[in-house]
Amino acid sequence: MTARPLPVVLFGAFDRHNFGDMLFAHVAARLLTDRSVRFAGLAARDLRAQGGHCVDTLRPWHESAVDLLHVGGEILACDAWEAAVMLQAPEDAQRLIALQRHDRFGWAQRVLGTRERAPYVVSKHELPCAAHVLFNAVGGVALDVRDAALRDEVLAKLARADDVSVRDLHTQTVLANSGINARLAPDCAVLAAELFGDTIRAHANAAALARLREAAPNGYLAVQLSADFGDDATLARVATQLDRAADAHRLAVVLFRAGAAPWHDDLACLERMAARMRTRHVHVFDSLNIWDICALIAHSRGFIGSSLHGRIVAMAHALPRINVLHDEDFSRPCKQVAFAQTWEDAGTPVAMRVSEIADGIDVALWAAPERLKQTATRLVTLCRAAFQTTLSRLR
Repeated sequence: MTARPLPVVLFGAFDRHNFGDMLFAHVAARLLTDRSVRFAGLAARDLRAQGGHCVDTLRPWHESAVDLLHVGGEILACDAWEAAVMLQAPEDAQRLIALQRHDRFGWAQRVLGTRERAPYVVSKHELPCAAHVLFNAVGGVALDVRDAALRDEVLAKLARADDVSVRDLHTQTVLANSGINARLAPDCAVLAAELFGDTIRAHANAAALARLREAAPNGYLAVQLSADFGDDATLARVATQLDRAADAHRLAVVLFRAGAAPWHDDLACLERMAARMRTRHVHVFDSLNIWDICALIAHSRGFIGSSLHGRIVAMAHALPRINVLHDEDFSRPCKQVAFAQTWEDAGTPVAMRVSEIADGIDVALWAAPERLKQTATRLVTLCRAAFQTTLSRLR
């Protein structure tokens, strides 16, 4: 008699609103059609209204035989303090940050119910009944500059894992220098268009997006910036650059959020930016449903923003894309640059400073459509093969 396969617990940071993390869970579940799956994070949350999942903690699985799959994301360098803050309501975050500045780790331990320094990295020590623990296309570009205690904990957990793949060459090198042999695999959000094309098209035809598309007959740029671009001077510079690009290419501009958790994006910042723009055709898209966001990007003329997964979903749809980064991001490890340098074709624009936005958009929009399609197809093939290698470790 053939043994029944164990349930697979999909684990990750899709317990708070972040576009990419919420997509990972969908992609992994779709690729695991022959297995029973559960969704777990650090907090029990219901994000179905935003297109996510009903997420539990790992607690119900402490005494059950399961396989555990980390579905992706920049989890290797995420410490307990950061994880705990990002699980708070955005309106409470600044107050809590100020209150806990003298006991951050202690507060995070109490919030999360764990003493782990890297709580999104789980080993069999925390889940002793797990038959296998696997890491799929995870990231950690800043791991080598984090504190030694966090780094040592992460490396010890990875050393005990049954399989590890990472999504960029920088993280792979960091781990290799510490004796961890990790395979290279594209972020699984590169499969968004192939696996969920029907869902994305349905959301594109819904009323809000249909009206927006009608209001931009020449097309639009999908633009996103995180809240740390939100000071008045920076917003004014961004607005000037976007006005230049919109005028030059006769395009509308649609501002959107790729995450609503603390330290992600802020609707008020986008509204302030829109108010500073001269172009008549600027819109603020306020939906947080991840399929609406996918549809917005998929039907744009290109993506411009700080979000890695804005870029990746544009890649999946063979669209022009370029990231916007702070000046200091060009002198330190950065996940957007690390991913693009690993997977984009040579010559594809990677990132620009705020002062370079208009020129960067010019370059990005010149990309040859056939070349963009080839990249999308190549990444789908590589991602599927890498995921099958991960699954082979479960047999």
